[in-house]
Amino acid sequence: AFIDVNIVVAQTIWEGLWMNCVYESTGQMQCKVYDSILALPAEVQAGRALTVVVALLGLVALMVTVVGAQCTNCIRPGKVKSRIVVAGGAIYILCGVLVLVPLCWFANIVISDFYDPTVPPSKKREMGAALYIGWAATALLLFGGCLICCCSCSPRDETSFPYSAPRRPTSNGEYDKKNYV
Repeated sequence: AFIDVNIVVAQTIWEGLWMNCVYESTGQMQCKVYDSILALPAEVQAGRALTVVVALLGLVALMVTVVGAQCTNCIRPGKVKSRIVVAGGAIYILCGVLVLVPLCWFANIVISDFYDPTVPPSKKREMGAALYIGWAATALLLFGGCLICCCSCSPRDETSFPYSAPRRPTSNGEYDKKNYV
């Protein structure tokens, strides 16, 4: 479109952890992977590292939880199996906290740059869908981890029976036999 002698092109620029994408009003999108890891800002490098750590920890949490699940035979049912499932839930909670760190860090940078008068309007960014998806994933990780921890409370020992006192003998010294078959 033209405004006076200037050409106006509508572009949406997405900056992510792994690449930058430009979406033009014509419907064309071009993405470019970052050229150098060392040239990236510290928050992007930390966000990448924490994302990879969370992905690996999530796999560990899945394996630990499956090993401790009631439907598996890896470990005998009992307190140990229940504690393994609780450990898996705790790892999920840790994943949720670790993924929350770069999300809040990026959101803080975007918001502070948006309200900073020294940043030119062309460089001001807005929070994108990836942040909201990340917060939803964090909520699910925290909720799921808490649910696993709470629902996997140690069951009572199935081999123990409650104590019952012996019955008193009748007046003639024998036990009451009317309740026997």
